[in-house]
Amino acid sequence: MNISEKHPLPKKEFETLAETRNLYCVSIFLPMDKKGKEQNMHLAQARLRQSINEVQKTLVEHQMQMNEIEEYLEPVEQLLDKVELWRNPSDGLAIFLDSEDGMRYFMVPISFETKTYVAGHFYLLPLLPLYHNDGLYYLLDLSQDYVKLYEGSRYSFKDRYLQDFAPKQLEDAVGSDYEQKNLQFRSGQATYGASFHGQGAGKDDEKDELLRYFRMLDEGVKKITSDSKAPLVLSCIDRLYALYAEANTYNNLYDKHLSGDPEYKKDDKRHQESWMLVEEYFQRPQFNKINKFKELFHTQKTSYEIDAIVNAALNGKIDTLFIEEGADVFGIYDKKDNEVSIDEKHEINNVSLANLAAVQTFEQGGEVYFLPPEQMPVKESPMNAVFRY
Repeated sequence: MNISEKHPLPKKEFETLAETRNLYCVSIFLPMDKKGKEQNMHLAQARLRQSINEVQKTLVEHQMQMNEIEEYLEPVEQLLDKVELWRNPSDGLAIFLDSEDGMRYFMVPISFETKTYVAGHFYLLPLLPLYHNDGLYYLLDLSQDYVKLYEGSRYSFKDRYLQDFAPKQLEDAVGSDYEQKNLQFRSGQATYGASFHGQGAGKDDEKDELLRYFRMLDEGVKKITSDSKAPLVLSCIDRLYALYAEANTYNNLYDKHLSGDPEYKKDDKRHQESWMLVEEYFQRPQFNKINKFKELFHTQKTSYEIDAIVNAALNGKIDTLFIEEGADVFGIYDKKDNEVSIDEKHEINNVSLANLAAVQTFEQGGEVYFLPPEQMPVKESPMNAVFRY
């Protein structure tokens, strides 16, 4: 899992791409190679070379002259020699080229199927999974002598420096006469008979000191998270979870935790494990929307007809759009008459109706979910929708 301090493609950047209109907008999607063997064989570069050739053929069909094509595609050609791009890859590479803004490319944590697309707009459908089933959460690494707070999402993970707002270990909370008499506590093998405070002895003293420490941490967490409703995930030995829950006043302490001592994990491992734990929380809206489609199936608030869905998307009527993974629909939309004609494949004069419907839905505040064929509410159609009205 690749992690960063920000979203791999901020929504504002996506919107800029979605608003671009030009005579020949070129979109290229490629999987990238992370293993040294594949990198040494230059397989990703070979896929880009093949994609460039496909785009050249399409532009010839559009009556563009070969010398113009070569000049137009030169920025993409130059990527073939950009060594750092191929040596430090993400999962996928998305390239966009138009005559007004030139070339833009993005390395994103999605392994795309190789695809090229040339039209008067960009093809953005493969990027939309970046924006669904994602969300902000916090991870609190917790032990008696180590604490850290992270802010995470599916694609980002960063330290929020809790130590600036709260004690960084139990000793700082209970005073200078702190002493740790049971070195096995952090591994989970200690009993509550361990003494933490120089003047305390036994279970009650230990619990009181930990509660005091955790209340200070809780206050620090709230200062950083403000009024956030994002789930707070704990990473700690099992017995500390219940004790921290007793001290906690944050409004969304997650009911599951990562068990074990968190101190020596690398950040990418922390991110991967915490996201796997909390992902189900962010999938709940998707499952709720599927159930909503099924409940409203025999009403006018749902549809699996392509023409009705495209029209609804362009009029801001779609609340939720489900698209079958790997599927696409091509055709022509007549804006004047609100008519949709569907073709068997992508041709020079048609467009991706799935891309059109999905981008319009997303830009107008609707949700877009990509589902495996067996999870589609109506499996006979590659697009299902729940309407707002």
